[in-house]
Amino acid sequence: MKKLLFTLLFSGLTMLVQAQCAVCTKTAATLDDSAARGLNGGIIYLAFMPLTLILFIGFRWYKSNKGEL
Repeated sequence: MKKLLFTLLFSGLTMLVQAQCAVCTKTAATLDDSAARGLNGGIIYLAFMPLTLILFIGFRWYKSNKGEL
């Protein structure tokens, strides 16, 4: 179970590092480096709360079912 939790956490962090959709990638390609970093930072900022909620709900679910495994 620890491996699964670690894998989910690692994949979530990896997703944050590469958080750009196709339209954002094309837009960022036309911008200078600092604007592209700002765009990527904004995407990460917007993704932070939903990912935090998913991790919190998953953690609570894991803790509540820990005794049944």
